[in-house]
Amino acid sequence: MIISLIFAIIRIVRSLSKGELLMNITAAKKQPIMTSFYYGWVIVGMAALGVFFSGPGQTYSNSIFIDYYIRDFGWSRSLVSSIYSIATLASGILMFFVGRYIDKYGQRKMAVIVGTALAIACFWNSMVINVVMLFIGFFAIRLFGQGSMSLIPNTLVPQWFITKRGRAMSYVAIGGFIGSAAFPPLNAWMIDAWGWQSTWRIWGILLLVIFVPLAFFLIRNKPEEIGLLPDNRKQPLVKSNIKETSDFVDEVSWTVKEAMKTRTFWLLLFCMAIPALVNTGLTFHLVSILGENNLSPKFAALILSLMAIIGFPVTLVAGYVLDKVKVNIVLACMFIGEILVIVVLLNVVNSPLAIIFGVIWGIMAGFERIVFGVIWPNYFGRKYIGSINGIAMTMGVIGSAFGPLPFGVSYDIFGGYTEILLIMMILPFLGSIAALLSKVPKKDESSEATI
Repeated sequence: MIISLIFAIIRIVRSLSKGELLMNITAAKKQPIMTSFYYGWVIVGMAALGVFFSGPGQTYSNSIFIDYYIRDFGWSRSLVSSIYSIATLASGILMFFVGRYIDKYGQRKMAVIVGTALAIACFWNSMVINVVMLFIGFFAIRLFGQGSMSLIPNTLVPQWFITKRGRAMSYVAIGGFIGSAAFPPLNAWMIDAWGWQSTWRIWGILLLVIFVPLAFFLIRNKPEEIGLLPDNRKQPLVKSNIKETSDFVDEVSWTVKEAMKTRTFWLLLFCMAIPALVNTGLTFHLVSILGENNLSPKFAALILSLMAIIGFPVTLVAGYVLDKVKVNIVLACMFIGEILVIVVLLNVVNSPLAIIFGVIWGIMAGFERIVFGVIWPNYFGRKYIGSINGIAMTMGVIGSAFGPLPFGVSYDIFGGYTEILLIMMILPFLGSIAALLSKVPKKDESSEATI
């Protein structure tokens, strides 16, 4: 059944890409709105909006629904965790194809398609009544929400910025932090007021009314499409224009095959999976983890919002830091911070300690969003960023797929989360080592990748 569903999704995307919708979305040769500033900043705003509307597929949003599913249908926590993990894993397998479609058809067309598909997925989730429907619902929102709606902005903005890429990506991340701050309390409030079914429908309607029309009207794939250059430059970038301390040179672009021949590519994939796995597991079970210390689900939602609020200014700082400091060094420091996050969580016994946990977690999350948005185009260029970032997103989604399950199993076996949290500390330690070993890859004159 899973294989059939995967092939069905592929057929739908292919048919859409060849159908009237894509035929009608032609590449405009001028700015859709005239601005007195570089149009790339409008693109940054749209990318931030896209990251915000990935919310229905993100774990910080879904975690609020989990206890209601368990209560209404009598499912065990392990069962729901397993379904979520399998659905996430299945969706992650398809992210490589999404990246290929982005390279082929552009971010504008894909944003319209994916936004519409995510809205439909929200309506489907409002009708869930059994585990099969739950699996399909989780699969769809993870594919189109967590995966595709995050991948599109992360491949769009690097097309418009090179020397200011870190700063631009930090502004894009604001959309994610607003979403992670808003979705948990909004979901909790709407579920209490109207029920979880209506809450899903509201998000579907908002996607169709707000995001899809704006994506159609405002997004352009590259500055060259409207007669501009990245960073609003007046002439193409050459090596002599770039600071020697930069993490990237010229506009050298790597194909997927070339990138896969480098050691750096595989080390970064490993780094990509770690925070996805650990953070998804923590977020998915945060209500239960804090509940062990008599902290309410609404307080858990508050901690998720606090994490986002703290992460908001941190993203701005992270963008400037990444324009000055080597990105792999920042990545290694981020992993050390994740170890600290787990240590604090292990010692949470009251509300003040939970708040401290949320603050530190928010700081680390602020850097994480920017680092992984910047490192792939900085290392491997713009031209094939959809395909390369698609593979990276696949690894991230696969990592997140395995996050909830060990936490759920550990709870059912040991009656708590201490054991799994101790085990999870090993992963960011290994990640810090991999990050330090991830040097900028070099291309020789024959354009062949070297290790």
